[in-house]
Amino acid sequence: MYLSPLQLSSNSQILMSGDVVVNEGAAIALGAILQADPGSRISIAAGACIGMGVILHAREGTLEIAAGVILGAGVLVVGAGTIGENACIGAGTTLIDPCIEKMQIMPAGSLMGDTSRQAAAEEATATPPTAAPTSPETPEATTPQVDRPIEPIEPIEPIEPIEPIEPIEPIEPPQPAQTPPQTAPETAPEPAESTAPEPPQPGETPTILYGQAHINRLLGTLFPHRQAFNRSEENGQTLSGGSG
Repeated sequence: MYLSPLQLSSNSQILMSGDVVVNEGAAIALGAILQADPGSRISIAAGACIGMGVILHAREGTLEIAAGVILGAGVLVVGAGTIGENACIGAGTTLIDPCIEKMQIMPAGSLMGDTSRQAAAEEATATPPTAAPTSPETPEATTPQVDRPIEPIEPIEPIEPIEPIEPIEPIEPPQPAQTPPQTAPETAPEPAESTAPEPPQPGETPTILYGQAHINRLLGTLFPHRQAFNRSEENGQTLSGGSG
């Protein structure tokens, strides 16, 4: 709420009208207006402080300002009532038919006792606007336009149950044919040479001669795989010769 700044009154005196009783210990600032209607009265007790520009208007009864009351500048009090002891009323406050308890403090710019706004608010809350009940609109049933007649659906033939499939036995992989190990054919020992070595003569170093059969036997003992290797070479030569 906006409060206009106080202006100094050009009237340096206090205006009193009607039945106004002011105690000698009360303090009243310049520019205050104290007015009592016929049949009404204003009573200000000792120690009260009336600020500058305060308006006290008593009507239809007695307006009593108790001891120690402080009225700020620009306070307006209208009607009949009582402001309790040591109460503090802020500047620019409006009181209508006040009933203020002792030691009560009211902030500046307050409004108290205005029943006209409350009556209007009660009327507004008592008669809330009632909206007329509206019935829900039912949508009209519309049939879709069909260009051609709908053909009837043929019934579906029942599906015969499927017989369970017998499990397939696992197929064993073919095993390779086992070939008997090849054995090397035994070779007949060659007959020893019939020629006997000549006996050594005296004074000469004897020469030892070995036959082919003895050499082959010795090689077979030292190299047991030699016969199989020779046989494979012979077979290769035979195959190459036959193909040629």
